[in-house]
Amino acid sequence: MAKHRILAASKKNIARAALGTSVLATVLGGTAVANAEATTTPVKTATAAVTANHPDNAQKPAGKKSEETKVSVTAQQVLDLARSQVGTSENSAGGGTPYQKWYAASQRAAETINRDGGNRAAYLNAPWCAMFVSWVGEHSGARPAIGWDAYTVTYAKWFEKNDRWGTKVQPGAVVFFSWSGSKDLDDINHVGFVVKDNGDGTISTVEGNTGNGKVEERVRPKSQVVGYGYPQYAA
Repeated sequence: MAKHRILAASKKNIARAALGTSVLATVLGGTAVANAEATTTPVKTATAAVTANHPDNAQKPAGKKSEETKVSVTAQQVLDLARSQVGTSENSAGGGTPYQKWYAASQRAAETINRDGGNRAAYLNAPWCAMFVSWVGEHSGARPAIGWDAYTVTYAKWFEKNDRWGTKVQPGAVVFFSWSGSKDLDDINHVGFVVKDNGDGTISTVEGNTGNGKVEERVRPKSQVVGYGYPQYAA
C-alpha cells in the first residue's frame, strides 16, 4: 500500500491523523498522493497521555514516569507469530486484513480517534504496518511490552518516552524506517519486527503493509533505520 502525503492539512487537530487515504477522505475531505512504500506521513503529533500497559522500564531516570509491566513472552515467540502471518494480503481497496479489522474494533482505536480524529471505519482501509505490529503484540500476549498504535511516529515516540529506544539491532525489536535515511522520528515512514542482524549492513525483518500490500520477510539496509523500540521480553 502506498505512502500517503497530506496535502490538505490546515486543520490542527485533524492533520495529526495521517492514517492514509481513507482517513483523510473521512476526516479532511482532502486529497492524497501515492508513493513507493507502506507508510503514514509524519506530521506533528498530539501530546497525548500514554494509556495503560506501557513497556516495563525498571531503570527509568528520576523525573520520568512509566508503568512497570512484565510479560512472560519471549522475542522468539513474538517473531514466530509474526512470521506465521507471512503472505497475508490486503484487498484491492487496501483493506480486509485481520490487523485492520482488529484495530478498528479495539479500545486503542477509540483512543487514537480521540487524539487524531476520524472514525473506526476509516482504519479498515488505512495503512496497516503499525496495526500489524500492534496485532502481533496483542495476540502473542506481549502488548504491554510492544504497545499499540496505528501511527508510526507516535508509536516510536512511545518507546522513546519510556526509555526503550536506541540504535542497536536486537531480534524482536520493533524497527522504524525512514526511506530518506533521516534519523528524525518525525520522518518515520514504516515499521516492522527485527529478525536478525545480517552482519553486512542489512537486517532481516518481518513487516506488514509492504510495497506488495502483504506481510513479508524483507532484508533492509541499516541506512534506512531511524531506530529501534525495545520491548521487555521474557528471557
